[in-house]
Amino acid sequence: MNTHRTVEILVGAFVAVGIAALFILSIQMSNFGSTSVKGYEITARFDNVGGLTERSPVKLAGLTIGRVTDIQIDPETFEAVATLRIDGRYNNLPRDTIASIYTAGLLGEQFIELSPGADEAVLGHGDQLMLTQSAVILERIISQFLFDKAAE
Repeated sequence: MNTHRTVEILVGAFVAVGIAALFILSIQMSNFGSTSVKGYEITARFDNVGGLTERSPVKLAGLTIGRVTDIQIDPETFEAVATLRIDGRYNNLPRDTIASIYTAGLLGEQFIELSPGADEAVLGHGDQLMLTQSAVILERIISQFLFDKAAE
């Protein structure tokens, strides 16, 4: 009878560890538990941000160097203005850096990819990226393809 109780305790512990591992994995995949990045903030204007959200990654050469901290609508131009917090270690990004919104992975997480330019002046706190590429919306591409075919 004592060995039966030991087996039940071991199975219960194994299930608890499994549930904890799944919880930690889900937190990491959703960026929910990510800590705030210390550094400087810059802004970028987009016609369409697609599914970009706060805490979305900002990447350079495929590596995460920051996070989106805020997304607002400019009431005058009706553009989306994304505020990006860049890690302080990357304080030498050229002023003519391009910000593009891409989709990654099977879950369709959107992120901003920075492509450095060649300008010798560097971005600082409060600067705005002048060159941006909005998110590609699949539905818009499909409708353009369908309506272009119908016009032929």
